[in-house]
Amino acid sequence: MLTINSITVRLGGRTILDKASAALPPGSRVGLIGRNGAGKSTLVRVIAGLLEPDDGATEMPRDTRLGYIAQEAPAGSATPFDTVLAADTERARLMIESETCHDDHHRLAEVHERLLAIDAYAAPARAARILVGLGFDEAMQQQPLDSFSGGWRMRVALAALLFSQPDVLLLDEPSNHLDLEAVMWLEDFLKSYRATILVVSHERDFLNHVVDHILHLQGGKLTLYPGGYDSFERQRAERMAQLAAAKANQEVQRAKLQDYIARNSARASTAKQAQSRAKALAKLQPIAELADDPSLSFGFPSPSELRPPLITLDMASVGYGDTPILKRLNLRLDPDDRIALLGRNGNGKTTLARLLAAQLAPMDGGMTASAKMKVGYFTQYQVEELDTGDTPLEHMTRVMKGASPAAVRAQLGRFGFSGDKATTRVGKLSGGERARLALALITRDAPHLLILDEPTNHLDVDAREALVQALNDYAGAVLIVSHDRHMLEMTADRLVLVDHGTAREFDGSLDDYIAMILAGDGAKGEGKKANGKESRRAAAEAREAAKALRKRLHALETEAARLTGERDTIDQAMTDPARAPAHLAARSMGELMKRRATIQDRIDAAEADWLEVSGALEAVA
Repeated sequence: MLTINSITVRLGGRTILDKASAALPPGSRVGLIGRNGAGKSTLVRVIAGLLEPDDGATEMPRDTRLGYIAQEAPAGSATPFDTVLAADTERARLMIESETCHDDHHRLAEVHERLLAIDAYAAPARAARILVGLGFDEAMQQQPLDSFSGGWRMRVALAALLFSQPDVLLLDEPSNHLDLEAVMWLEDFLKSYRATILVVSHERDFLNHVVDHILHLQGGKLTLYPGGYDSFERQRAERMAQLAAAKANQEVQRAKLQDYIARNSARASTAKQAQSRAKALAKLQPIAELADDPSLSFGFPSPSELRPPLITLDMASVGYGDTPILKRLNLRLDPDDRIALLGRNGNGKTTLARLLAAQLAPMDGGMTASAKMKVGYFTQYQVEELDTGDTPLEHMTRVMKGASPAAVRAQLGRFGFSGDKATTRVGKLSGGERARLALALITRDAPHLLILDEPTNHLDVDAREALVQALNDYAGAVLIVSHDRHMLEMTADRLVLVDHGTAREFDGSLDDYIAMILAGDGAKGEGKKANGKESRRAAAEAREAAKALRKRLHALETEAARLTGERDTIDQAMTDPARAPAHLAARSMGELMKRRATIQDRIDAAEADWLEVSGALEAVA
């Protein structure tokens, strides 16, 4: 039993948790949900012992082992396999002792007995199964952690946590760094986990399939509901209906009291009764009205009509440098298409999205696009690269050059940035609000095609539902990459599988694709048909591709280092002109700032290319 007793937490003068209490049944799988900024991660940190509450405490049986992922991804020369094995600290300690304890035969027997009790000798196979489930093949398991991107290293952290088998498993949005295939595996793993789980998630399907209770955090308070997310929604809807009815009844009662007081206060015979009614009216506590939440506002402007097709790919190839990542691409996008890209991370979904967004040019084959077509392309990088010192109004004014203030305000208003919210510094906005701002920026000129690469990572459940509705109301074409099944099911009517170096229509539904994943087939159908000669040829091509990608990575690293040095020199010239190099000393502060901004843009572009090429190299490897 995990008990949360009247926890209060205040941060920055604001009460985040206000005497929050709940009792989680032993062995329960609980989904912790709430709006962005409600305090979910704060509560998890309190339970994990990483944050001291201002009041209250958590209680659990003595010797309960808690498991929680740190914010920093593991790094270093250790391999994912060794990192996961080391997560079981008791096993690691006993294995060392079994090899060094030779003189004390009694202790050696105890060590071996304990190793057998914890099934230590089967641990390597279990660690490998967990890593495979999270997308690490045998070769990747033996590579150093430093060779992986941050997202893949966070997968290693998750694998280590699952391997350690804590008595209480705390997971804070574990699917954010996973693709759909890994999310499916994680669901299956957690459904069979025999200890208590508390998981923060905004994915409706994930919650429906994994948890048996919903812990709702709202207004600093906790309410525990039995069942999955759909059951919670039904119970909350009933509660909201009761709240609305109670409020309506209260308003009728308030009106009657006010009318009685107005009519009888002046009469001596009824003055006492009027005073009594006035006291009753003063004690009548208002029932909170359901607020119109601006964070649920998404409104995509309607594009002008274009004749189909928008884009046609004819045996096109795309990649980086001289190395193609995807070949033999035959795809047509029409103005009313709703397409979901499927496939594991690293297979090339982002590469295909960048080709369609005209950020990459085809290396071979044909690509034609409507001359009047406008594209809105959303990525997580755009959210992270927003200037935290500027306001939404300043961001939008900058990109809508020549537009009237009313037009700028109108575009911001479509996404909930009206009034004071439009002039709030981005640094004070939540992750969900920043995502809405990025969406507002990319749709400012009413694009005909929206390309959304993981648009839901910063959005809570209600905001995701609002985004689904806005996409369904949008008149243009949509191409989406997401691990959120509910969003894909509700918005996409065409599925394209990116796999084995190409992309093709998936002949089936999303349920068919998920069933294929769970059956263990993945997308191996074509690979199983390859004969030995084709396999050797593919291996040779992969080696050549990896060689070219490594060369490209080295060039990007060199370029980024050179640009960073140049930026630092400009910084020094701006802060200490007396020590500035001759070619910078004569420049004005405005020229230096402009030059620095240009260099920073080139650094950002080089880093973005590095991440893309690094992911491509992982896929080839």
